Amino acid sequence: MKSLPLRRAMMAGVLAVSAVTPMFIAAPAYAQFGGIVYDPSNYAQNVLTAARSLQQINNQIQQIQNQATSLLNEARNLASLPFSSLATLQQQVQRTQQLLGQAQRIAYDVENIQQAFNSRYTGTALTGDHAQMVANANARWEDSVGAFEDALKVQAGAVGNIEGARTSMDSLVTASQSATGALQAAQAGNQLLALQSQQLADLTATVAAQGRAQALESARQAAEEAEGRERFRRFMGN
Repeated sequence: MKSLPLRRAMMAGVLAVSAVTPMFIAAPAYAQFGGIVYDPSNYAQNVLTAARSLQQINNQIQQIQNQATSLLNEARNLASLPFSSLATLQQQVQRTQQLLGQAQRIAYDVENIQQAFNSRYTGTALTGDHAQMVANANARWEDSVGAFEDALKVQAGAVGNIEGARTSMDSLVTASQSATGALQAAQAGNQLLALQSQQLADLTATVAAQGRAQALESARQAAEEAEGRERFRRFMGN
């Protein structure tokens, strides 16, 4: 009889535990601290979203840096060369042109050459009277001497331009090697080509002046031979 109350008490305890256990099992995965509800799954989702947002910001920063680098490279490529030898090259070409323009007696002109040859080298210039022959011979001699003098002047001018060409070449090569962009390198290359063109112009002028002198000397010799034959014909006729 004494064990009956004990059994009832034990049975009541088992029923109480059975009733409380489902409450712990079915409890949700959050806790409440001082009125703040903490949800682990929501917190993890927020952390993941923040990480993704930070990655997007980093990607945007990298894109901006790449664009800034590209703009800097474009600015360097568009920068002009700070050195220009154009004025010096133009002055050298002008000096050579002035020397050519100072040609004595027979200039570098087709009409002038034609008139000079008609009056001193061909035709009636070789069949006039004695005084005319002597005058034409002297004129032809002066043509040859003047042409050789002109050739020497042009050669001296071309030689004088060599030092200026050397200085310009050194400056252009230095500027080309230190070029920071494509435009500066291209401009340095163009100026080097201009320098080469100026040197070719000097060479052309020198060859032209020398050729003019030789041509006039050859023409003088040919005229003297023709004039000599005319004098001999007159002598034999007399």
